[in-house]
Amino acid sequence: MGLLFTLITGLFMLLGMVVVLLSKNNRKIVDFSISMAFGVIVSLILAELLPESYEIMNETFSFPRSILILIVLIGLGIILLKVLDLFIPDHDHDSQKEASTENLMHIGIVSSVALILHNIIEGMAIYSAATTDTAMGFLMTVGVGLHNIPMGMIVTSTLYQSSTSKKKTILFVFITAFSTFVGGILMFLLSNTISDFILGILLSITLGMLVYIVLFELLEQVIHNHHPKITFFGIITGIFIFFLTLFFE
Repeated sequence: MGLLFTLITGLFMLLGMVVVLLSKNNRKIVDFSISMAFGVIVSLILAELLPESYEIMNETFSFPRSILILIVLIGLGIILLKVLDLFIPDHDHDSQKEASTENLMHIGIVSSVALILHNIIEGMAIYSAATTDTAMGFLMTVGVGLHNIPMGMIVTSTLYQSSTSKKKTILFVFITAFSTFVGGILMFLLSNTISDFILGILLSITLGMLVYIVLFELLEQVIHNHHPKITFFGIITGIFIFFLTLFFE
């Protein structure tokens, strides 16, 4: 099931590519997916991942050492994504129009390489979460997957504007998207040698990664979304999806 979740997460990025190729970066779709991802991931952090991570740490370490270790692991997850994101340059639509073809190609390739590493780690995290709790793995798939839609749009639009070859653009996006599945395969191969405590550590680092996505990627975009009503509806939909999955646990 964990491998299936990592595969589906990557497919969301392909959906972002399709949106660019068919609808020319439909802003309403981007705003809705970002808002829904925000609602799902915030709910997942507060109601599932944080309590689960604390419980695992508390089983091994006494209070307050368990809290300290949990904070350190969350911080590690935040730093890990921050380092990777340093290699993904900011490139909004206006700057894309002003940039040269060579610069756009450079941005697209560098972004793809960073996202591949980013996605491999996310794939490992999603597989670990699914191994701990299937419902949690499903929620991570939905939340991170929705977040991957605009990421897929960014990579596609940047590469496509820098090259007349649609085939090369599609190939780059496919490689980037399926790197999440590669992360899942790596965890699958290592799963027999990983203890419950190690899974708890990975889960806590995953929590930090999701905190980073919420605070440094999604929050600013939600605040500055162009369609407030769509943003509100997206967040409510994301929260609804989260609580709906609780009935299947």
